[in-house]
Amino acid sequence: MTPALSNLQINSDRLWSTILETAQFGGTPKGGVRRLALSEEDRQVRDWFRAACEAAGLAVSIDQLGNMFALRPGKDAGKAPLGIGSHLDTQPTGGKFDGILGTLAALEVVRTLNDAGIETEAPLCVINWTNEEGSRFAPAMMGSAGHVADLPLAEILARTDAEGVSVGEALDAIGYRGEAPLGAQKLGGFLELHIEQGPILEAENLTIGVVEHGQGIIWYDGRITGFESHAGSTPMHLRKDALATLSEIVLAVETLAVELGPNAVGTVADIAIARQSRNVIPGEITFAAEFRTPDAGILAALDKGLQAAVARIAERRKVSVALDTIWRKEPTHFDPAITGAVAQAAQKLGLSHRPMVSGAGHDSFHLATIVPTGMIFVPCKDGVSHNELESATQADCAAGANVLLHAVLALAGDGGKA
Repeated sequence: MTPALSNLQINSDRLWSTILETAQFGGTPKGGVRRLALSEEDRQVRDWFRAACEAAGLAVSIDQLGNMFALRPGKDAGKAPLGIGSHLDTQPTGGKFDGILGTLAALEVVRTLNDAGIETEAPLCVINWTNEEGSRFAPAMMGSAGHVADLPLAEILARTDAEGVSVGEALDAIGYRGEAPLGAQKLGGFLELHIEQGPILEAENLTIGVVEHGQGIIWYDGRITGFESHAGSTPMHLRKDALATLSEIVLAVETLAVELGPNAVGTVADIAIARQSRNVIPGEITFAAEFRTPDAGILAALDKGLQAAVARIAERRKVSVALDTIWRKEPTHFDPAITGAVAQAAQKLGLSHRPMVSGAGHDSFHLATIVPTGMIFVPCKDGVSHNELESATQADCAAGANVLLHAVLALAGDGGKA
C-alpha cells in the first residue's frame, strides 16, 4: 500500500452529518428513532439511502425481499464484490446508531475512495438488509436469512406483524418489493461495522472490537392455555392459572441460563394475557422466549432443558403449553482472514482493540454461512442499545469507519487511481 493510501482517512464530519440527518426519519422526542421495518419511515430512509448511493456513482438493485445492493465497479470485473453495510430499520424505541452506522460508514468508505480517485481491484457492494431487528416481523435478520437461503421466500413473504400485515404486503405498500431474485447478488465476502451494544469496550477504554465469534440464538413463541374462572370462588388447588404457569417458565429460563453460564443468557418477553380482568384467573397467555450462547453444546442443552421443564410444569398445573421454535441460529465463527484484516487495520491506525464475541445477532451471522465474513465493533455509551438513549461519539464512529476503510483496501485490493 502506498504512503498516500496508508494515511487515507474518511471524512468524519460528513459521516456524522449523515448519521444526524437520517435520524430524522422516525426521530422521537427523546432523541431516539422509531423506524420499524417496511414502515413509512423505513421507506423515507430507504429513498434517502438510494439517492445518496446513486449520487456516489453506485448502481442500486433491490431484491424480492427489499434488500438493497449498491454496486461500485472494481478493476477486475471477474471478482465477486466485497459486501459492506448493515441495516436501516430500528427497534420501536431505538437509537440513531444501531445498524445504520454500518450502512452509512460503508457509504462513507465509497465516498472517500471516490474523493481520492481510488478504484479497488474487486468491486464493492454497499448493502442494506431488510428487517434485521425482527421487532415488527419475526424472525430477525430476515433479509439476510433469505439471501443465504436459510428461509424460503414464500415463507418470509407470508410472515405477518401484530396487525396481520404480511411482509409481502408491507413491501408493496412502500414500493420496495424488488425484481432481483433472492440471492442473485453474489458476494466474495462481507464486513459489517456496528456499535457493540454492550459495555466491554467502554469499560476497558478501547476503541475497536475485532469480532471473532457470534452467539447462537433460539427464539420461541409460546402459548399457555389454562382455564378462566372466578378469582374469588375458585379454590387454589382447582385452578388452571396460565399466568402462574408462565411465572414458573420464566424462572426455568432464568435458572437454565444461570446454571449453564456464565456464557449463556435467557429472556422471556412480549407477554400478552387474553381477555384479562382483575377478578378473572388468566386462562390464556402468549409469550416469547429466547436463549443465546456462543457454545453450540450449551445451546442444545438449554433447548432440551427448557422443553423438559415446560412439559413438567404443564403436567403438574394441568394446563396446555405450546412452545414453538420459530428461529434457531447456531454459533457463528468469523473468517480469520477478515478478522485479521480488521485487526491489522486497527493496529496500523494506532487504535486500541481486542477480540470479541458478539452478544447480539447480526446479518453477518447469516452471511458467514456462505462467504468469508467479519465484524467491527465500536463503543456505545454505557453499553446501552435498543433504547432511545443509545449514544456513540463522533470520534469512535470515525475510528470504526477508518478501520472499515483500511480493511476494505486490504481485502478488495487497493488498485490505485481509477
